[in-house]
Amino acid sequence: MRRGHAHGELAAHSAAQAQRLRGVRPGITLPVIMDGQAVGTVGITGPPAQVRRFGLLVRRQTEILLRESVMLRSRLVAERAAERLFADVAAYDPQVVESEFLAFRAAELGFDLRLRRVAVAFEMAVPGGDRRRQGAPGRDMVLARSELLRTVREVFAGSQDIVASTAPGRIGVLHRLPAGRPVTSLVDGCRRVADVIAAQDGLTTRVGIGEPADTVAGLHESYQDARDALRLGARLARAPAVHLIADLRVHQVLRAAGQPVRSRLLDLTAALRAEADWPLLRDTITAWSESGFNLVRASAALHIHRNTIVYRMGKIEQITGRPLRDHRATMALYLACLADQLDGADG
Repeated sequence: MRRGHAHGELAAHSAAQAQRLRGVRPGITLPVIMDGQAVGTVGITGPPAQVRRFGLLVRRQTEILLRESVMLRSRLVAERAAERLFADVAAYDPQVVESEFLAFRAAELGFDLRLRRVAVAFEMAVPGGDRRRQGAPGRDMVLARSELLRTVREVFAGSQDIVASTAPGRIGVLHRLPAGRPVTSLVDGCRRVADVIAAQDGLTTRVGIGEPADTVAGLHESYQDARDALRLGARLARAPAVHLIADLRVHQVLRAAGQPVRSRLLDLTAALRAEADWPLLRDTITAWSESGFNLVRASAALHIHRNTIVYRMGKIEQITGRPLRDHRATMALYLACLADQLDGADG
């Protein structure tokens, strides 16, 4: 039996045929087909009738591997293109590039930048800054970063979600946010990413979330806000791993004000900072202000009895000479407390 495979057909050589050809052994050669075209062959030696079914199996596995290789290469190309698009949005400057050009590039990749999105920034770090993590099994940080990227893509798997690695240990997402869905709905998914990475690698993952936007300029600002939320949340050492910029706008403004302005603001708390229990007094002013100057809500926020709040407030008023029921004066103290937190983190 002998058939040519130039047109995608099986070719076989019997023992008798192989003897008449130099360097040829009996067996079969099968074409490898991709998208209807022969792209190569698979050959197996042996009596054609016996090895035919094995050859068909090998050809099938080869075609599967080739398809997976093509798909992987295509996916990697798409991921690299999405990363370049994300980088251009993150660095967007209307004086350098027109938003319409970025929107056109995004459309070629299947992304509509006119849809409502919110930026999310992930950052992975080793607890305590010890990259060797004494006492913990040594893990390849490159592998850990790859796991972070995979986990983020599993959570943000929408066809309009743009996910990109922005730096070692950092991931950025432009998440498609359907109309009517609040930004806070992302918190659980982001915490799940942080929990998975912590469980797999013992690493901490912090997350910052920006505000919704549906323009290139707005998405650029949303990502900058997400980065600010991530940095501010880390500086304030707040327990949750997920930080929304909507909760940190005042901190963001104080941060932008610069050190000289914050130093003058801190003068309001100079006498209080001399007290041994200053952190408790600072937390009391913060809780009192953020609870709408309500004693019950402030005590609940601090998980202490209201009488303790009253005692601390009396001490604060005695030291500062400012009544805490004077809300304008209290707000100035509140801003000074936030500035102290920011500057304390800097130290």
